[in-house]
This record gives sequence, C-alpha cells and structure tokens, in this order.
Amino acid sequence: MVKSIDYEKRKNQVLAAAVDFYITNACAVSSELLARDFNCSSATIRNVMSELEEFGFLAHTHTSSGRIPTDKGYRFYVDNLLCEIDMLQAEKEKVLHEYDTSKKELESLLEKTSDILSSLSSCTGIVSFTDSKDRIYYKGMGLILNQPEFKDLRRIKLLVNLLEEKKRLLELINSDLNEKFKLYIGRELPFDDIEGCTLIISEYSVNKRPQGRIAILGPTRMEYAKVIPAIEYISGLLSDLLTEF
Repeated sequence: MVKSIDYEKRKNQVLAAAVDFYITNACAVSSELLARDFNCSSATIRNVMSELEEFGFLAHTHTSSGRIPTDKGYRFYVDNLLCEIDMLQAEKEKVLHEYDTSKKELESLLEKTSDILSSLSSCTGIVSFTDSKDRIYYKGMGLILNQPEFKDLRRIKLLVNLLEEKKRLLELINSDLNEKFKLYIGRELPFDDIEGCTLIISEYSVNKRPQGRIAILGPTRMEYAKVIPAIEYISGLLSDLLTEF
C-alpha cells in the first residue's frame, strides 16, 4: 500500500516530536503524551509510532511502555527534520568577552575554547592543535558524566579512559580528515567502546590552512538544534582569532 504524502509528513512530525521530547526530558515518550500536540487520537499516534519502531527509528525501553529514539532515528532527525537555532547575539557577545579576558597566548586560547564549547553544550568540549606537539585539550568531563545516560560504572570508566588517552582522543577527532564538519551518532563512532555518544567535529584554520579541530562529545540525547550552530560559530571565530594572533 502506497502511503500518502500527508501520512509521511505526519510520521516525520511524530518522530521529530518524540526526539525533541526525549532530548528535553530524558525519558520515554508515550502515544498519549504526543497526541496532545496533534489533532488526532492516541491510537493514531500509537500506530505511527509502531511503524517508526518497525523501521528502526524508535525503540521500546525495558522500564517503560513508551519509546525512545534509536541511533537511526537521531540520524534521520538531524539530516531531515532538524530546525537549527542560531546563537543569540547576547550569547555571541558573551563568548567574545570570554576570549577578550583570556590571556593572549596560544595555549590559553585553546584551553578557553574547550571551556566555551563545554559551557555552550553542557557536554565535553575538545580542541586539538596540529603541530610538533599535537596538543589536545578538553573540558567538561563532569558535565557529560552527570547525564542520566552515564550512571553505569562501566560506561563511565570507558569514557574517562578515552578522554585521558591523548593518542586515542586525537585519533577519534581526526578520524576523517577529508571533511571539515563531521557528526557521528552512536554506533557510527569509530570506537566501539563509546556507547550512546554523539561526537560533533568542526575544523578550524589559520590563514585558510587547516590547523586543528574542535569537537563536542556528549550523549546521543544532545541538543542538536543548539549545539551544531554553536560549534560552527566557534570554529569560525577561532579561525579568525588565530589568524590575527
């Protein structure tokens, strides 16, 4: 049976609503709850959610009758349904002020950038600088570990080990040097031991030559609409600051 355009639109709307709810609340969403935002019955929404689950975009949890997004669901959401939210001018001015008040030294600038990335995303901010030392900085480990997804001690240990191993961390954020912007969701990540994480990477340059990468590492339940524009803004700003250095 061929689905109508209206049905496909409704299906996308339900998926977007389910992902948005889970990102905000960190708990499974039910058809009854989503039905409040749609002009239809909970039974209709339940049928749509069942189909989304059948195609791998949503999944049941062990502790709830509701559903949560899968890696595939997040990927479709980011690629097709996301409405990015530009940084407010006040946020940009705050970032500029933080740079203005930091020491005018390369290391201080890179450390400040990792701190800003962490603050904007409530996740871990990472900055690499390609030179003879292959420098790398990160801030915000505590922020990501405070997320409800990281209550399992095994997952915490794996994540901490990654962040503390400079070679592996560099390998992670330099895993695809052919792209200036890269977003890995869940099992797309090149390391199998990072479960339930998203990594967003953006290249920055000095005098239009690639110099390093900035990244945000957090749970797949990340505020993509806010974080993606933020990291793109910071990579451009850092490129300008380093060119003027």
